[in-house]
Amino acid sequence: MKNFITQFSRLFVGILFIISGLIKLNDPIGFSYKLAEYFSEPVFNLPFLEPISLYLAVFLVIVEVVLGIMLLIGYKTKLTIWSLLLMIVFFTFLTFYSAYFNVVKDCGCFGDALHLTPWESFGKDVILLVFILILFVNQRLIRPLFNNNNFQNAIVYLGLAVCIFIAYMVINHLPYIDFRPYKVGTNIQKRMEIPAGAPTPVVEMIFIYKVNGTLKEFSEKDLMSLPEGAEFVDRKDKIISQGYVPPIHDFTMTKDNSDYKDELLLEPKLVMIVTYDLKSSKEEGMQKLSAIEKEATSKGYKVIGMTNSSQDEIAKAQKKYNLKFDFYTCDAIALKTIERANPSIVILNKGTIKQKVHYNDTDKLKL
Repeated sequence: MKNFITQFSRLFVGILFIISGLIKLNDPIGFSYKLAEYFSEPVFNLPFLEPISLYLAVFLVIVEVVLGIMLLIGYKTKLTIWSLLLMIVFFTFLTFYSAYFNVVKDCGCFGDALHLTPWESFGKDVILLVFILILFVNQRLIRPLFNNNNFQNAIVYLGLAVCIFIAYMVINHLPYIDFRPYKVGTNIQKRMEIPAGAPTPVVEMIFIYKVNGTLKEFSEKDLMSLPEGAEFVDRKDKIISQGYVPPIHDFTMTKDNSDYKDELLLEPKLVMIVTYDLKSSKEEGMQKLSAIEKEATSKGYKVIGMTNSSQDEIAKAQKKYNLKFDFYTCDAIALKTIERANPSIVILNKGTIKQKVHYNDTDKLKL
């Protein structure tokens, strides 16, 4: 019976680690955003780690997949189980902290493929911790799957190489599978609809500012009376009452204090240049936008930019890269969800997403 429980735990933990790791490896940039959220001032206040969040994300997801492989084939059992135990203890602490203090709404354990509440994430980690403790206690029962050490080594190294290749490809192009609400084929208007009779959520946006060195929260109506010198830090949603939340709920196309999404999403030929932060946008990508604008305009497309940057940054980018199109603003989180590349190109037909292109793949743009 003990051996059966141990082998079941081995399979369960190994497979779950591989699946969870591969889902995040499909979109490591998205996972890096989640890590940056943990590192932010309102959570753990480790801002010095934010610039390396992508490197940490890639490292963690590759380790997760490789440890799952190592456990399944019984490779270096002691090292594998100790590593699994340390990792799950760390993530159990993170998910408990998120749930108890209500600071991070989704741990990102399964990327955008499966969203878990903070307490669901914590419960999942507790279950995994129990299974890993079973493995820790019964290490002697975990035997190598193959007797040939060279073959065991080859499997682990091959798994590592495949993971590195996948990470490189999706960072420099697009995720192989798009689990986000803005995937190709999605009609934005329909994804924003609330079904008849569905309970309406009441959500209050809370803005976090640093005032005289102290973090303070302000409601939207309080923003007009911000203290002088207040520095924006973060924004979060405070749920007053839970209701039906449509998959797309924070998309805007704002210019001069007016939202033009109802008008622009009716355009039959719309090119949307998404660059959530113009200051951190990639030079090589921005240099391609003027040529894309000219080609698209000549073929009857309306070209617009989407950003969360200030008007000063927009003006600087337009001048530097000779961009003639207008920029509309939207929440940075929504723009990061639309596409990970900064910048990226999205083609829409009356609100339906027809194509999404990374700036490295502009030669594949279909106009």
